[in-house]
Amino acid sequence: MPSQTDFELLSKVATIYSQQAIADEIKHPREVINRWIKEGARKDWLTYAERVSLEGMLPKPVNHTPEFTFIDLFAGIGGIRYGFEAAGGKCVFTSEYDKYAVKTYQANYHCDHDIQGDIREVTQPPGLTKNQAVAHIDKRIPDHDVLVAGFPCQPFSIAGVSKKNSLGRLHGFECDTQGTLFFDVARIIEVKRPIAIMLENVKNLKSHDRGKTFKVIMKTLDELGYSVVDADHSAPDPKIINGKHFVPQNRERIVIVAFRRDLNVGKDLSLKQISRFFPKQEPKVGDILEQGEVDKKYTLTPKLWEYLKNYANKHKAAGNGFGFGMVKPEDRSTRTLSARYYKDGSEALVYRGVRKRPRRLTPRECARLMGFDRPGESNFKIPVSDTQAYKQFGNSVVVPVFTAVAKLMKPYILEAKAIAKEPKNTKFVGATKSRKAFEPSKKVEKVA
Repeated sequence: MPSQTDFELLSKVATIYSQQAIADEIKHPREVINRWIKEGARKDWLTYAERVSLEGMLPKPVNHTPEFTFIDLFAGIGGIRYGFEAAGGKCVFTSEYDKYAVKTYQANYHCDHDIQGDIREVTQPPGLTKNQAVAHIDKRIPDHDVLVAGFPCQPFSIAGVSKKNSLGRLHGFECDTQGTLFFDVARIIEVKRPIAIMLENVKNLKSHDRGKTFKVIMKTLDELGYSVVDADHSAPDPKIINGKHFVPQNRERIVIVAFRRDLNVGKDLSLKQISRFFPKQEPKVGDILEQGEVDKKYTLTPKLWEYLKNYANKHKAAGNGFGFGMVKPEDRSTRTLSARYYKDGSEALVYRGVRKRPRRLTPRECARLMGFDRPGESNFKIPVSDTQAYKQFGNSVVVPVFTAVAKLMKPYILEAKAIAKEPKNTKFVGATKSRKAFEPSKKVEKVA
């Protein structure tokens, strides 16, 4: 007997893919798919072959016995999850606010749990006392070994700060939306007490607001009882990892790894050791490019190409470094892909010859540039429009970086798990005695 009815299967697939994509897959007119969905719980209208086709549109569970569990906060399209699953982990909770990112996430990762939208619905339930809020978090978030979070970076990124400044808006921890989400992560950490933490953000997080923002984060983790790996390093800081070692893209991110101090593990771990996982052959742009002709829609229009050239010349004359980035197959890296790539592709334009206009990278090439697909592969599913795909890849992480980080952490995670099972390290449940971890200063308290 099938584990779900035809309607349940069709409905699940329809949350990810368009009706037209489903129609194309099972060779029915789109109108038929629309009618089936509207009719609801009719039984057994799919043939066996159609069920197999629809089931094939959904991701399969990870084919290994999990060695540790983790939760995936601000998950995006699952770049960090990919790495921690590859290291032997099982995801037991996911949060992601963007509905289009959720589609891509569900198209590529098997979820035996619902995806939480706004994490603040879990961490800041209205009308509850402190103790009730703690109980609410403890109930809604399952126990887990590792917390991973790529909390929103726009309040701290160079581009994000510049844009907010130009609009007269607050940024960093003064941003009353995304900027305070780190403290929602801290609330979960305080209640659930995972044995390890891995946080990711833009490189500029460390220097934002003359270093005050980063100091708040480090102080918060310390007060929660966690020791950060490479905490005392300045320059060059091992916590700043450049994706260009794994893919042909210059993309620096800060990676914060921490272990619960009472477990006394990870003291000999350094993110410098990530070099053990560098590919033997240095990546180049040609590795990620499509072979053969690419759809003409990715070639810049004459008007856009003229605009970009004039824009670049204007800033060059003014002594600025702004302009477009042109790449050839033999180049070692592109500029950093951003969420605005869909607008003009200026970060990475593919050279097509002296008398030809350049083109954007295709979404599939972006998937390879971010490491979701290996060179020549097209396995990662992209169920959204090109515009949404560009935004998603531009907001994501370089997958092999976090696969390497997860593999570095794994021996210490397993060691900490073993220690935590000992009677003297029974699991702590409840809030800490002090709320200072959430309120590092009066300035932050107002928005946290």
